[in-house]
Amino acid sequence: MTPIKLMINGLPGNVAAIVARHALEDKRFELLQKSLTGPDISEKFCEISDVKIELISPDQRETAISELIKTQGPFISIDYTHPSAIIENARFYCRRQLPFVMGTTGGDRAALNDIVVASSIQAVIAPNMAKQIVGFQAMMEYAAQTFPGLFEGYSLEIKESHQKGKADTSGTAKAMVGYFNRLGVPFQEDQIIQIREPEVQKKELNVPEDYLKGHGWHTYSLDSKDKTAHFEFSHNINGRDIYAEGTFDAAIFLAGMLDDSETGRVFSMIDVLKKRAGDS
Repeated sequence: MTPIKLMINGLPGNVAAIVARHALEDKRFELLQKSLTGPDISEKFCEISDVKIELISPDQRETAISELIKTQGPFISIDYTHPSAIIENARFYCRRQLPFVMGTTGGDRAALNDIVVASSIQAVIAPNMAKQIVGFQAMMEYAAQTFPGLFEGYSLEIKESHQKGKADTSGTAKAMVGYFNRLGVPFQEDQIIQIREPEVQKKELNVPEDYLKGHGWHTYSLDSKDKTAHFEFSHNINGRDIYAEGTFDAAIFLAGMLDDSETGRVFSMIDVLKKRAGDS
């Protein structure tokens, strides 16, 4: 199998760095030694596992990408940048015909989808790249479709805890709101409780200290009107390694779609998991 070429954008950010490190260790991939970065990054290079990767600022990316396309041929772009950058990044990927995996959360997701649909490329866009969580969401989707109103009359509390630097509300938590609405629970995205303070995370949630700077803990609590019934779902992820595996599944899926004549299509991680299950 010829290695799939990946350009991981968002270095020197933590998630991008972890995905890049795993890519260097995975024979299925060839990591291109350039990464699109933000305008506030002053460094010119980032070192991942002794490999020096050039950081490309926004004013340099047209030239850098033209050179990469010329010398490397087709590759998959992996985006772990910032919510404020995803729309402009998507426009750039589409304009330069770069199929991409969008792992960055937040931003205007509807506009993001519309940009790809109007383009000549394909992309995998997901609020969460941890495939086990995506599978859990699929179960919730099934429940919402099959048993609408199941929790009618119940109250809901959603708490999500992430590292202090996370700029947006969890995309996974937002997606769960829709499922619970269809299950009969009135709830708005602005009711999601965000926890970003390390001391609260450590003392009240018992997040291990080693993971205060990188975790994703979610709890969904349901109570009947008379408080005699309580249901609780949770998924707690420490570190970010889990996201690399799902990202790579998405990249392999997307690489397999490059010969497909259908363009302007957005795939979800559900599509990725279904294809993977079908190939097993």
